[in-house]
This record gives sequence, C-alpha cells and structure tokens, in this order.
Amino acid sequence: MANITIAFYPSQLYLCQIGSKRSFQVSCRSSNKWDVQEELFKETSHLQTSYYNDGFNSTKFGLLVKDVKYALRTQINSTNNLVLVDALQRMGIEHHFQQEIQSILQKEYEQSACFYKYQNHHDISLCFRLLRQEGYHVSADVFKRFKNNDDGTFGLNLSQDVNGLIGLYEASQLGVEGEHILDEVANFSGDHLNACLANSDSCDEARIIKETLKYPYHKSLASCKAKSFINNFKGINGWGRSTLQELANMDYSITKEIHQHELAQVSRWWKSLGLAEELKLLRDQPLKWYTWPMAVLQDPRMSQQRIELAKCISFVYVIDDIFDVYGTIEELTLFTQAVNRWELSATTDLPEYMRSSYKALYNTINSIGYNIYKIYGQNPTQNLRNTWGNLCNAFLKEAKWFASGVVPSTNEYLKNGLVSSGVGTILVHMFYILGLGVNSNIHLEDISSMSSSGAMILRLWDDLGSAKDENQEGKDGSYIECYMKENKDASIELAREHVINLIEDEWKKLNKEHLLLMSPSSRSFSKASLNSARMVPLMYSYDHKQSLPILQEYIKSMLYGDLSM
Repeated sequence: MANITIAFYPSQLYLCQIGSKRSFQVSCRSSNKWDVQEELFKETSHLQTSYYNDGFNSTKFGLLVKDVKYALRTQINSTNNLVLVDALQRMGIEHHFQQEIQSILQKEYEQSACFYKYQNHHDISLCFRLLRQEGYHVSADVFKRFKNNDDGTFGLNLSQDVNGLIGLYEASQLGVEGEHILDEVANFSGDHLNACLANSDSCDEARIIKETLKYPYHKSLASCKAKSFINNFKGINGWGRSTLQELANMDYSITKEIHQHELAQVSRWWKSLGLAEELKLLRDQPLKWYTWPMAVLQDPRMSQQRIELAKCISFVYVIDDIFDVYGTIEELTLFTQAVNRWELSATTDLPEYMRSSYKALYNTINSIGYNIYKIYGQNPTQNLRNTWGNLCNAFLKEAKWFASGVVPSTNEYLKNGLVSSGVGTILVHMFYILGLGVNSNIHLEDISSMSSSGAMILRLWDDLGSAKDENQEGKDGSYIECYMKENKDASIELAREHVINLIEDEWKKLNKEHLLLMSPSSRSFSKASLNSARMVPLMYSYDHKQSLPILQEYIKSMLYGDLSM
C-alpha cells in the first residue's frame, strides 16, 4: 500500500500513513481555532478534523491507488495512457504516480517518431504538451504537418474539429521565443474556438471552450480547476470514472485538512508577532499570504516548506505597507540602511514604529536560515539577508520617485519593479527551503532568468489591474503611466494591449527556463516557479467592488469546500 509522509522539513507536524489497517487520524498540536481577519473570513473558524471523528478507510484508498498504478503500467493503448496521465494531473493527484507517469512519458520521448503514430490533432497535441510540461525537448515542427502544402495555411477540416482545436490551443501555450509555428497554432485555434463558441448548441461544449480560452491548462493552477474536472469526468473508454473520482475526493479531503492545519500555524505565528496590533494600517491577511505557498507548493508532503514560505511572503507585504503608507523618505532610508546592515543594533537608529517589524524580520529570516542549515548542511542566511536588502533598496527608489513626482522611463520602472515585486526575494528563499544548491547541479544564479520572468509577470499584472488593494492608501506607480508618458499618442486601451503582449512574451521566456531547469533535482523548484506565475491572475483580478472573487472562490474550495458540491 502507499505511504504518504507529510512534513519532511522538518518532520514536526504529523504523519499520515495511508495503507495501514487502522483509520486515518490527524493529531493537531496547534489550537483548533484562529482569527482570519479578511474580507470573507472575519469570524473565528473552528477546525474539526473530520477523519478523526469519522475514520478514514486507508485500505480503500490504498486499493484505489493500486488500481490506477496497474492501469498506468498495463494500458496497451498509448493514447489511453496519455489521457489518463492528463486526467491525474488535472485532478491534482499525480503525486501518487510520479514513477509510472515518468516511465510513460520517457517511453513516448524515446520513440523518435512518437507523434506520427497518432492520427488525430488532439492526441498529437496532448503528447506534445505532456512531454514539454515535464521538461522534454520536443520540436514544435510536428504541427507543420497540419498545414496545407499549397499555401501554408491550416486545413479547413481542422477548423471543425473542436477537440483538436482545444488540444492545439492548449499545446500552443508552451511555446518559447522564436517558435513562430506555435504562435500560428495559437492564433488559428483561438480564432476558430471563438467561432465554435458562437455557434455551439451544446452547453457542455460551450463551457469547455470558454474555460480553455480563459484558463488554458499550462497557465492556470490545476488545483483551481480540479473540482470542475473531477465532477465532469466521464472516464476513459468506459474505465476509471468512479475509481478516479473517489480517489480524487479522498485525496482532496486529506489535503484540505493539511492546509487547514498549516493555516492555523501561520495565523498563530503571525498573531504572536503582534505587528497588526501595533501598526494598525498594516494588512492583516495571513489567509491571503498563506494562499501563495498553498498554490505554489502543491505536493501535500511539503507542509513545513509552505509554512516557512508563508512567513517570508508576509514580510514582503509588511515592508510594502511600511514604505507605502507609513514612512517618510528619511525614515525609510534609515529602515533600508538597517536591513542592509542586518544587525540588531541597527534598531537604535530606527523610529519606534519600525523597530518591532525590523526585529521580527531579522529573527524570522535568521531562524529559517538556521533550520535550512540543520537539515541540508548549508547556511544560506547571507544570501537570504541580501535579498531583503535589495528589496528595500528597490522600495526606497520607488518611494523617492513618487515623493518627488518623477515618472521614470519604462525601462527604469521595470528594472526596479522586477526587484520590488518581491518575487525574486521569495524564490531565493524557496530555492534553499527546497534544498537546492547542496547536492544538485543547480546554483542560485541558474534561477535568475526564471525569477525575472516571474517577477515581470507579477509586476505587469499588478499594473494592469484597474483597482488597488482596498487597504492601500499610499501612492503607487504603474507601468501603464510610464508607458503613456513615453508614448503620448497612446490610448489606455493601446497601453493595456501592450502590457498583455509583454506578459505573453514573459511566459515564453518562462517556458524556456522551465525546459532548461527540469532536471530531477530541480523539478520541484521549476514547477513551483510556474505555479507562482499561474497564481498571479488570481491575486490581481479585481472586480468593480475592489474584491478578488476568483481568489475567494479558490480559497473556499481549497480550505473549506467539498468536491462533491
């Protein structure tokens, strides 16, 4: 039977053994209630470990896992295997079958003409997408076979194949710079899917087309779409519907309680700092901060990694608030100097209201660095502290621009914005928290390009939004403002279109870096970096009420929901 150990880093939370004859029970050492003072979650929540009371049929879970593993190992039809792999990934349960999935994809890759054994557009596109997602270098030239020899356009028969168009559109999202054929595939499939949507008489077909166009799989969080996929899953040639749905529901319930427990720890830690009580204008949003690592590190076993990363993310928000709504330029300069010095004695030079935040940052990051040293044998604290100094330097530069009324050039703004986004700071911490740089061939400088693209996507998405966080009252900048100053004839619509194109370009760069970094030792980091970019639209898609409905729905689904709803 399968054994799942939760919390390797360090192993201090709890152990879930799946496959034993006893019922699954969770023993939470933290309080069963905490305050989540955010828009939809301002009441005290009471965590009840349902499996502790109701019991968990671990034997049933193990048998379901065994059945799926058997199917992955024995399916004769390659297409069925690829469809099954895709289904497992979309349901968010692929972590139980990594060895089997890798074996299937490696076999597909080793067959040099693997694409040509598939006869329809959807199967070829699926094979291409699954291989590229796992870091296999497969050529996009395979899509040239769909073009007419006479004029180089895509065949008209393809325009009527909805499944084929969906497969092509999904595959095109993994393009890198210079792959013009995938740009053509994206434009062709997107245009014809929109036409199919306008003429569709099927509600199910229309729903699938809408979801594909708005949330293509590669650029979306699988966990965000898992509920819909599971509930609408029809099986694979008559097999797997009940098996996979039951397995996915059981796995979801386990994972939900893991996340609830982690959120309780993060909330308790945040409350213990006392910063929200001392600085009333600080955002008090541990739930929102925890949602980042919950989405980015999706393997249930990475419990303590998520908790540590949530602490880092909280300080990005805290420091952002200090710079945006609290400090004068003189005070912010002192704070920046103190962070760069990284000495507790530096607090004597700070204004009173900054001292507690500085001490909390200093102690938390040093503690994280020490934990990494204990587990992996390397002390990254110097590199960690450097990232906070760089972040404050970037925040200070922006503060000086806005205080003096300076609108920087687009290049200046983006160069600084890559740092002030906080993405680089968090990815450096994640790099060490995941144990990279010790017994692997990947080094910190190897992630710089991936970090830059992720930071650019966040910065541009943030600036693309028409609303700001409702708790932010400070002056903030915008790439669009800089762009329109440089291009005086540009309309706001043209500026926004330019930003969208820049985001698409950064995704291509991110895809390229993903292919370069997908070695066994760095796979977890590369996938987490992609997830951070996928999370951005949820965090910055404000509605007219300055709320984040997509994010709120995601949180309710992952922490409080029921897949059978």
